[in-house]
Amino acid sequence: MIELLQAQPFFSDKTIESCTRLEHQGYCNENYLLCAESKKYIARKLLREDIDRDFEWAIQTLAYRQDITAEPLVFDKENGFMLFVFLEGEHKRELDKHGLKFLAKTLQKLHSIKIDAKPIKIDIENKTDEVLKAFETIANYPKEYVLCHNDLNPQNIFFSNEVRFIDWEYAGVNDRYFDMACVCVEFKLKKKEVDTFLKSYCADKMIVREKLEAYKTIYMALCKQWFKENT
Repeated sequence: MIELLQAQPFFSDKTIESCTRLEHQGYCNENYLLCAESKKYIARKLLREDIDRDFEWAIQTLAYRQDITAEPLVFDKENGFMLFVFLEGEHKRELDKHGLKFLAKTLQKLHSIKIDAKPIKIDIENKTDEVLKAFETIANYPKEYVLCHNDLNPQNIFFSNEVRFIDWEYAGVNDRYFDMACVCVEFKLKKKEVDTFLKSYCADKMIVREKLEAYKTIYMALCKQWFKENT
């Protein structure tokens, strides 16, 4: 891996001092921590071929301009890897009021990014009565399409002085409620916490709770299906 990276023009004037495979890996990439000239980088070896990596790179670039993700440095499509500046921060499983507000504001920034792309199609194989009812509920309300991350689990969110998102493989145009539902489910938010999160996200706009609950049901069904297919 070091030889491949050292051959990149980006490292032509830098010496890679270490390349360590990270302990916690995702399903779509193999991740490495690099140290070069006293700076840290994340290199991702791209594993899956069913992901549009050009689109992923474009999304991360747009998100970086909004200061909500790591700086993208190198995309070597031929050799299948990406390089980013290392983000300092921590993953959290529980959020206090301050964390909820910060997360909501970062999500606001993401959802404000303009991109010309078709909405993704949500396809759930096991359409239980609960899932069918959720889709019926959603159909009763207007679509609010924005650029969504679509995978806001705690491992994809860094908390420091700011909140930043990583891993943009599944990003795409979707209803904003999907990302909000994802946060509610992944962080197991209680009603008071949901109120804080939603108020911080859109204090001047009413959130339809019925629609949010429906998207939570759909998100949980998708997670169950995804883990079944990938484990």
